[in-house]
Amino acid sequence: GKIDKTGRGTQAGQGYGMTEVCGMISTSTGFFLSDKPTSAGLVLPIYDVKCVDKEGNTLPTGETGEICVRGAQVIKGYLNRPDATAETIVDGWLVTGDIGFVDADNFIYLVDRAKEMVLRGGENVYCSEVEVALYKFPDIAECSVFSVPDERLGEEVGAAIYPTPGTHPTAAEIREFCKTLLAAYKAPRYIWILEDPLPRNASGKFVKRALQESLNLEDAG
Repeated sequence: GKIDKTGRGTQAGQGYGMTEVCGMISTSTGFFLSDKPTSAGLVLPIYDVKCVDKEGNTLPTGETGEICVRGAQVIKGYLNRPDATAETIVDGWLVTGDIGFVDADNFIYLVDRAKEMVLRGGENVYCSEVEVALYKFPDIAECSVFSVPDERLGEEVGAAIYPTPGTHPTAAEIREFCKTLLAAYKAPRYIWILEDPLPRNASGKFVKRALQESLNLEDAG
């Protein structure tokens, strides 16, 4: 039949999944999406999902922790990588590496990647939350937030920013803007304003590790 390119009859949808479960963990469309637009979707009935703290203890519903998934579609392990398997599959649960929570209706909410979270003087700073705030600044085209080693606090918040072409925001302006939207300790202590777009991998994601390794602390604003 003829393909309708107008978009009529289509609806928005979003979901959450990973290679280790051979596809989707949760999905949301229609009324589900409009009712909970910030959710990554309702957990599919073939999975059990829980969130755990740093010690691996199961957290109550609604509390933020590392998301773990159990079900028939979860891989048994990584081929010839027993260490990686032992780290990722714990008592039959897949430890996803994602920080988030599950609400009382079994919808998943994602907060950050565990390895990307900044631990600043005992306070957790979620990079995704800081990035959302930065994108509300009118002159930022691209940004990436990450941890920067700090002697006193262990880690500090850093941000690499590619401004909208033709604009010239300063680090001080950006930092003060963040403080109007976030707690002061979450505002980036180190800000790099770059002349080129941020590096991406083949799938279009920002490569934070490569970015961190390419930046010098003395160049930060």
